[in-house]
Amino acid sequence: MCCKGFLKIMMFVFNGIIFLAGAAILAVGIWVAVDRVSLLGFLDHIDEAPSELAQLANIGYLLIGVGAFLTLMGFLGCCGAMKESKCMLLSFFIIVLIIFLIEVAAGIVLIVFEPLVEKFLDEIGQEVVKTIETNYGTDEGFTSIWNSTMTELKCCGYNNYTDFTDSSFVSSTSTYPETCCANSGICTENIADIDRVRGCLTALEQFFKDNAVLLAGVALGISALEIAAMVVSMILYKSVGK
Repeated sequence: MCCKGFLKIMMFVFNGIIFLAGAAILAVGIWVAVDRVSLLGFLDHIDEAPSELAQLANIGYLLIGVGAFLTLMGFLGCCGAMKESKCMLLSFFIIVLIIFLIEVAAGIVLIVFEPLVEKFLDEIGQEVVKTIETNYGTDEGFTSIWNSTMTELKCCGYNNYTDFTDSSFVSSTSTYPETCCANSGICTENIADIDRVRGCLTALEQFFKDNAVLLAGVALGISALEIAAMVVSMILYKSVGK
């Protein structure tokens, strides 16, 4: 009896964490979907983007779906433990198992197809550069998005300052965005060439490299939590009715 009570407490703890994580992802998804002045907002301005790239514009809705799913899953696990419902506990176990297998498969795919990911990023870069040349300096929303992104990441363009060379902004002002020069003041082509501020793609790659240990730790923590939740739910499932 004492063991069953402990298992129930563990189920509440695991599912409470899952519920809170789902609620956080749901909140982020709503924010991304509502706030168009975000890093992903520039995708709306790419007319000839690859189909995979165009789908990234809907990432806010994807996060909403994932967040809502995790929230409901946490609620299902708590109800199953509280009511000692074998149906709920088994459903919870199956759902967590499916998610765990998908995560493992996704990790394997990323490792095996890493060269394809790099090629995909190159294709994206070509479309982004074309869009910068067309819209930066003429489209207020697009310009604001890129300025916010470059200021936040301390970068210049997708690759580097040359992405702006043929843009309407440089043609009309003969200057480059301020973030393309390390020193404050008027940013000319000569200064931008000397300073060589890194591109935003490089900045993002460096961010992930700097936080690789943290990201790996989070991934391992989530995997351990999922395995523990499956074990506890199955033990509790078998103990119901005894």
